[in-house]
Amino acid sequence: MVATERGLYCLLIFIIAYILVMTEEFTELRKSKPVIIAAAIIWGEVAYMAATKGPEKLAELDGAIVHHLAEYAELMLFLLVAMTYINAMANRNVFERLRSWLLSRSFGYRKLFWITGVITFFLSAVADNLTSALLIGAVVLAVGKDNPRFTALGLINLVIAANAGGAFSPFGDITTLMVWQAEKATFFQFFELFIPSVVNYLVPAAAMHFAIPDEQPEQTQGGLVPLKIGALTVCGLFALTIALAVSFRQFLHLPPFLGMMLGWGILSLFAFWIKFQEEHLPEDQRFDIFDMVKEAEWDTLLFFFGVIFCVAGLDHIGYMDLTAEWMYQDLGPTVANILVGFLSAIVDNIPVMFAVLTMDPDMDLYQWLLVTLTAGVGGSMLSIGSAAGVALMGISKGKYTFFSHLRWTPAIMAGYFASIAVHYWLNAS
Repeated sequence: MVATERGLYCLLIFIIAYILVMTEEFTELRKSKPVIIAAAIIWGEVAYMAATKGPEKLAELDGAIVHHLAEYAELMLFLLVAMTYINAMANRNVFERLRSWLLSRSFGYRKLFWITGVITFFLSAVADNLTSALLIGAVVLAVGKDNPRFTALGLINLVIAANAGGAFSPFGDITTLMVWQAEKATFFQFFELFIPSVVNYLVPAAAMHFAIPDEQPEQTQGGLVPLKIGALTVCGLFALTIALAVSFRQFLHLPPFLGMMLGWGILSLFAFWIKFQEEHLPEDQRFDIFDMVKEAEWDTLLFFFGVIFCVAGLDHIGYMDLTAEWMYQDLGPTVANILVGFLSAIVDNIPVMFAVLTMDPDMDLYQWLLVTLTAGVGGSMLSIGSAAGVALMGISKGKYTFFSHLRWTPAIMAGYFASIAVHYWLNAS
């Protein structure tokens, strides 16, 4: 189906919906409602246009919708299991233990700047960048409560670290997960982006290092938060679940979400044991696996549904073919993939990456890894470019703002281009 005047209405609907999403993110993070409404309207328009072309065009819609629904279901189940594990570890005080340990140490501001950044970098490789930034951001806010300069720089550092750490692991970001699910790269091939991701973090962090106050914060009193029953086992089961997901893809050639669902089943069995051990506690304080599912980021999962179906509807009309021809044929894949990173700084990287996958340009592994890198780390250039930045602006209460982040955008851009250069140097062959 070719883009028509009615197709322009669909594009306008998606743009309006996304403007509403971006406006609401400043106060309550991401909202799924505008894009879900837009997705339904767009597909209604697609059906109307198909009906005017004849019954055979209308019959194609069923297959297209089922195809995109299957894509969404795979990703949603994968992410739901990962979110359940993160919530379970939070419930067992795993992250509170880490926070209390950091707060109890006599680290100076500069040392804490690097420790929190490095922890966030590696934590975001297994948890999403939003969760990682929020968990470690609470430490930065607690330590820097009397030093606004450290707080602002520390939170910018976390945004960069969270996005960079998520770029080299299929579990680190939804965009890398989408590329892995689409079989554009194997699980272990993503680790070719490890050194470029490290460079992407280190360049702006090194520039900010000299702006960090060379002082000692007031030491926080209080002991370590105790771990709850089964905390370390839950961490071990999460590692096992990741191994199962990789094994299902690498050795059985099955979708990774099946391995994740197996891991969820194992966790749910272990949850019964924890609940039995906590029988002395009131019912509402005992560990319940379905409470962990209930606390998953459902708004993010539903937002993801809306994005997939909005972009899929625009693709059905023909817009993705037109965009792919301009970006990947006229500009060339390297320029197009670098441009994707700048788009991710303005628009969320999820619709940008899904649009690229929908275009499905003919690219080799080097280029698919390049677009994975740029889409993942490009959002660091602006505070609104990633969920991590938006979330930290929300909890910082004015200590970390759009303009405080913008002041360091040149250093972040230097890290962006440095990581691309290192990727070319290491992986172009």
